[in-house]
Amino acid sequence: MKNAGTIKMKLPIYQIDAFAESVFHGNPAAVCPLKEWLPDEILQAIAEENNLSETTFYVKREKTYELRWFTPNKEVDLCGHATLAAAYVVFEKEGFKNNKIIFHSAGGDLRVKKKNDYLTLDFPAQVGIYCEIPDALTKALGKKPKSVYRAMDFMAVFESEDVVESLRPNFLLLTELDLRGVIVTAPGRNVDFVSRFFAPNYAINEDPVTGSAHCLLAPYWADRLNKENLTAFQLSKRTGLIQCEVKGDRVFISGKAVQYLEGTIQIECQSNTGAS
Repeated sequence: MKNAGTIKMKLPIYQIDAFAESVFHGNPAAVCPLKEWLPDEILQAIAEENNLSETTFYVKREKTYELRWFTPNKEVDLCGHATLAAAYVVFEKEGFKNNKIIFHSAGGDLRVKKKNDYLTLDFPAQVGIYCEIPDALTKALGKKPKSVYRAMDFMAVFESEDVVESLRPNFLLLTELDLRGVIVTAPGRNVDFVSRFFAPNYAINEDPVTGSAHCLLAPYWADRLNKENLTAFQLSKRTGLIQCEVKGDRVFISGKAVQYLEGTIQIECQSNTGAS
């Protein structure tokens, strides 16, 4: 007969500011390296406890890594800034010798390349499908966009950086929309384009810097501006500068990362122990 018990575990944890040149900027992500996968409910509980927009977990498999991302309330299929943060930990804390990491994820195989202080995400491009402007979106944003596109998220295009900066969304109304989140974007004054990102359905009212949103943003602006290399700026309170390059069906998203925190978390997992 087996008796249910608990196992106490200590796990390393890092908090990394992604798409930032100094702490307190960019988008913070928690990174937890694991030796093997823990139950999903434990991973979700850790992410909820961290209460950051994303907590990422990875498990090393020979020369590659399995990667998963969790918001405070659910798992997601793709996250850019937390992938950048995980790559920073692999390069800087594990002493990874190659200059390219391969992550296996629900979003497909993702590659991150290191060159000097920059980390570059190799992500799949998304093509937005033009759609009628949903009344609920206009109502939630408080202003009607010039155009709207659908992919993983809604992308609402406005006429100027000032308009994007001035938006004060009704987050409760945004939860009524059926996609992951809402990107708002416009031409930039000093960069090619600016954006903001809202995802209240994932317990993230406004994300500081959203790498995955640029899988949709970069191809749109590359086509509109007729250029492959673009500089983007996310207009959140923390702000973030992102370099993008569009090549065919891939988007290369580059930025810096800095470490804010390194520590240990202590958890208990249920385990069946004993002899029959």
